[in-house]
Amino acid sequence: MNGGTIVDLFCGCGGFSLGAELAGFRSLAAVDVDPVLQSGYRRNFPATRTVQASVADLDSGAWRNFIGSQRPDGVIGGPPCQGFSWIGKRRSDDERNSLVAEFFRNVALLQPRFFVMENVTGLLHHDRIGILQEGLIQLPSRYRVLEPVIVNAADFGAATSRSRVVVVGYDPDEMEHVTEADLVFGPPAARITVRDAISDLPGPVAESADKTDFGWAAYPASSQQALSPYAAGLRAPPPAGLASEEARRRMADGEVSGMTSTRHSAEIERRYAAVRAGQSDPKTKSYKLDWNGQCPTLRAGTGPDKGAFQAVRPLHPGFGRVITVREAARLQGFPDWFTFHPTKWHSFRMIGNSVSPFVSAGLLGLLARRMNLRLAA
Repeated sequence: MNGGTIVDLFCGCGGFSLGAELAGFRSLAAVDVDPVLQSGYRRNFPATRTVQASVADLDSGAWRNFIGSQRPDGVIGGPPCQGFSWIGKRRSDDERNSLVAEFFRNVALLQPRFFVMENVTGLLHHDRIGILQEGLIQLPSRYRVLEPVIVNAADFGAATSRSRVVVVGYDPDEMEHVTEADLVFGPPAARITVRDAISDLPGPVAESADKTDFGWAAYPASSQQALSPYAAGLRAPPPAGLASEEARRRMADGEVSGMTSTRHSAEIERRYAAVRAGQSDPKTKSYKLDWNGQCPTLRAGTGPDKGAFQAVRPLHPGFGRVITVREAARLQGFPDWFTFHPTKWHSFRMIGNSVSPFVSAGLLGLLARRMNLRLAA
């Protein structure tokens, strides 16, 4: 199957691109204005052209400079959602709201066979849907735009219940027919649980004095004995062309990153340990995961330009502590070879901002099949 090529707008660390790559696509270029978030992308997708820029500043000349005469088969992206999120202030004058329109303006410039835009469900609220409608006006008339569909990462096989809206459009002359029903996956025969996702991982390690350390730790020798299919899949080696050289080397030696501990006082450890599964700590509001349940939506927090607020992290189901970066990544659906940032705060921001790779792989796999059916006709 010819998976084709994609361009990722508002790429962050690359959750959307990762699913596309796993579905057979090759990422030509990835754009994000945040250099810290994009640093994760650059490490994990060494063959992709990364562009630190505002999507609003791109024009046809910029795209010729980035990808030459290549026309991507697909354009994907998740514009910043803070202006639509029910958790945030949902300000109608948030300048980031205009970036939805910028996504579609760039689709019009690049003329792909299809596009997929992801955002929070608040985008569909009556006082925000106009932002989407105004953006869609910029598209050439040949695109068939499906009604927005709400998808849940759990239905795609992830260990988190995370609902998002996706807007898909395609050129009917270049793709086989796609409907809204095609985008609704699952539910699977059995939900992936927190136990499936993280029970094989090592415990946290002390923070290193080395500011470039990603928190590597060895897998427990006993962890292979009761490895779930979900965990086994995420422990697999990286595909060709993806991952950093350090991640390849460390994984071959039986190590995984993102295990740096978060220090708690003895009092807080006791309080966290006493919280019952499915309940929240009364002071920090940290939710305690249930071994047999799923993780709620992981939040990103805010960047330095918005006050650098840390989102509340879930509590581990078996210990009096918050989860590690790797535990969060597993719950979201990232493979173990994927590295984020030496700083925990930036790593959690990357994960919380990301599309689950399970969702991306499912949707992009569907679109690849429809594209190839038409190309083979």
